[in-house]
Amino acid sequence: MPEGDTIYRTARTLQKAFAGTTITGFETAYAQLASVDDNTPIAGRTVEKVEARGKWLLIYFSGDLILTMHMLMSGSWHLYRLGEKWHWGRSHMRVVLRNDKFEAVGFEVPVAKFHTARSLERNSAIPKLGPDLLKPNFAEDEAKARIRAHGDDEIGNMLLNQRVMAGIGNVYKSEICFLCGVHPFRKVSSLSENEITCLVDNALKLLAANVKEDSGDQIITYTGMRRTTHNADPSARVWVYGRKNEQCRRCGTPIEMRRQGTGARSTYWCPDCQR
Repeated sequence: MPEGDTIYRTARTLQKAFAGTTITGFETAYAQLASVDDNTPIAGRTVEKVEARGKWLLIYFSGDLILTMHMLMSGSWHLYRLGEKWHWGRSHMRVVLRNDKFEAVGFEVPVAKFHTARSLERNSAIPKLGPDLLKPNFAEDEAKARIRAHGDDEIGNMLLNQRVMAGIGNVYKSEICFLCGVHPFRKVSSLSENEITCLVDNALKLLAANVKEDSGDQIITYTGMRRTTHNADPSARVWVYGRKNEQCRRCGTPIEMRRQGTGARSTYWCPDCQR
């Protein structure tokens, strides 16, 4: 399930493999992208940079062209050496980029669109994102102000709102609430200043912990399953998410789950630790 950490790692990997190189081949299953490629070919352009903005992935090409993508629930990018067999079938391919060494394949990418710098600024979603939890200049005071401005929302829904803080997905929503002892169905207006600080601090800590890399100039495409606990046991990597009816790792109370928000997203909590 792609969240801000997944997109950040994807951008980092593609940046290492493609930044400063010339595109030698481009393919897509989307007619809108193919039309742009027909009129102004992608092959021959240089990749200037690859960037993550919250849960959006942006690839900047020379000639003022930006490919923007959102993975939603199922999209992913795979990186291969030229000639290497794909792990998924071609029917799942949505976008392919090639240079003289690598082939990057976007599988099941549901949202992809080309922009110029000007049209990107007019885009209704990306420029209006809240402070990015994985940016070094994260604006903590602004994030807290945006949290307070959503007093009528349930806390779990607020944490998923990318215009409040960018990067939190459904797994982190439940885990952050658990670590702060906050019930995810409470109203934001009921949060104390200490609880708001706790939510922001744990959002920063959890996402940062899941994008750590010690590979130098090597290209790393997979860093293991997402973790929110400090337990080295793979079966104990999260506190509450996906653990309905299992015992809370702190108090032993069975974990509960209920659907939340307009998207009916699954939300997990401990009824004893998060009263």
